[in-house]
Amino acid sequence: MGLFDFFKKKQETPEAQQALDKGLEKTKEGFFSKITKAVIGKSTIDDEVLDNLEEVLVTSDVGVSTTLKIIERIQDRVARDKYVGTDELNRLLKEEIQALLAENNSNDFESFAYGDHKPYVIMVVGVNGVGKTTTIGKLAYQLKQAGNKVVLGAADTFRAAAVDQIKLWGERVGVRVVAQAMGSDPASVAFDTVQSAVANGDDVAIIDTAGRLHNKVGLMNELGKIKNVMQKIVPGAPHEILLVLDASTGQNAIEQCKQFTQATDVNALALTKLDGTAKGGVVIGISDQFKIPVKYIGVGEKMEDLQLFNKREFVESLFK
Repeated sequence: MGLFDFFKKKQETPEAQQALDKGLEKTKEGFFSKITKAVIGKSTIDDEVLDNLEEVLVTSDVGVSTTLKIIERIQDRVARDKYVGTDELNRLLKEEIQALLAENNSNDFESFAYGDHKPYVIMVVGVNGVGKTTTIGKLAYQLKQAGNKVVLGAADTFRAAAVDQIKLWGERVGVRVVAQAMGSDPASVAFDTVQSAVANGDDVAIIDTAGRLHNKVGLMNELGKIKNVMQKIVPGAPHEILLVLDASTGQNAIEQCKQFTQATDVNALALTKLDGTAKGGVVIGISDQFKIPVKYIGVGEKMEDLQLFNKREFVESLFK
């Protein structure tokens, strides 16, 4: 079974759908209780309802610019349809959010081209504490389940805990880990990992990197160096630069996304810890604002709970 077929199959299982629904429970509870308050005592969608709805979306961490786009679309629908009542607001909102996300330039994971790259090299970036290492472990598990040979590179050499965590995940999932001593040159670890992947015939190499943002120039230089050494072995590597963000940090996740996209060529996003937060609306804002595919969402503790992000399924679940 190919990578695409495996992930498609996984995404369609009732278990995956149930995990998504459960993972969004806190966001749904907060979201709908706010919407109910926004329309209380109103039968039609007037300016006051729209003002209240704007506040609901902003406080649900959808983000100001995305919220304004959604409100504008709702206004247009109300003006067009004339007799839209507040009882239809949820349906309108769901349709317009889905339409907005469908129009942006980011595709759902179904279009992910594994291509002819072997090894397919993924460089993972993100600040400490967002669930980066856990995401790497869960991703390695999913890829291995699909029949791929996976190797992990412990290139976050500034924290002993980071190297140890990657090793633990390697043991847990049953994949090889390439590591050096703490304080080693991260680019050297990345070079060794990719070289090892080529020699071993691995399908995927996942490289962890240090999660520091205090010096963007330093981060850019370091990530640039890591990319350059990997390209000496596999031209075009890394094929994917995956930025991991903690959804529970809301607007802070959007700020981190800005910083990292300025520092390196991020072309995929993973949003973690959705099950522990009411700030799930941030997924909508990030997907709309950055036009970078949100590829994975973390909706629980189990290894299977790193899911593919599908815009339509996400919004459907949010409005169930």
